[in-house]
Amino acid sequence: MTRAAPRSIDEYLKQLREALQGADPALVQDALYDAEEYLRAEVASHPGKSEADVLELIASTYGAPDEVASAYRDTEVKVSAALRPVTPKNIDSPNPLRRFFAVYSDPRAYTSLFYMLLTLATGIVYFVFVVTGLSLSAGLAVLIIGFPFFLAFIGITRVLALGEGRLLEAITGERMPRRPVHPGASSGIWSRIGAMLKDPRTWTTLAYLVLMLPLGIFYFVVAIVGISLSGALIVAPFLVIAQHLGWIINDGTPIEIHPAFLGSPVGSLIAVAFGVLIFTALMHAARGIGRLQVALARALLVKP
Repeated sequence: MTRAAPRSIDEYLKQLREALQGADPALVQDALYDAEEYLRAEVASHPGKSEADVLELIASTYGAPDEVASAYRDTEVKVSAALRPVTPKNIDSPNPLRRFFAVYSDPRAYTSLFYMLLTLATGIVYFVFVVTGLSLSAGLAVLIIGFPFFLAFIGITRVLALGEGRLLEAITGERMPRRPVHPGASSGIWSRIGAMLKDPRTWTTLAYLVLMLPLGIFYFVVAIVGISLSGALIVAPFLVIAQHLGWIINDGTPIEIHPAFLGSPVGSLIAVAFGVLIFTALMHAARGIGRLQVALARALLVKP
């Protein structure tokens, strides 16, 4: 059965959402933002016409909801192919040892490890911003400037959430929104505040930004401990060998390694092997943390 042509922007967006049912939520958010922005701009440029007349006028240029949805799905296939990471070598090898070390050929493991180190800084910035913004919003609520400040604060949090999503997309290759949620038609300040307070994504975005501080501390500690421990185990035996060969000049005090047996040839091999295993395990953990972080971001930052 042929669907009736939409007679309003809200009806058009509803049909577009239905046509995109089952698609990636990030794709749906981007498509709805683009459509609403274009349609409202067209309506504003034709003040003498109703929404129904404008929709009928631009039906041949922008397309019906089903056509727009089909175009976005086709484009998403190409985008997903471009974002898809290169399959690591030996990832499907029957040899478990090869599969374990295949992580070194996965670029997403390196970028995820970098993200673990970065989250301490971003977590501090997000936490301080949210706490300061909420405190000032509450303190200024009795003044005229309080409401515009709150609107600006919520707007900036959405920009931060959009930037966080793009960062995660670049690091993990998982699709995230490239457009924010459209604010909708121009309305009074009270309507805007009411809409923001009713939107669950407003509060889940704040929760995500606050949660990034403890997560950032955890990620940073895990990354630093893993890098330091594996690096020490790998480098220490070579320092002892270098001192015996006279390549390290100091005051004559021998380099001591505890436990002492690690300074022996066999112990050195064991230390290096354990260091490599620890760093490899860290790379696997970093890749897994990247995927979990994307899942968390999708749950709290992407409008369903």
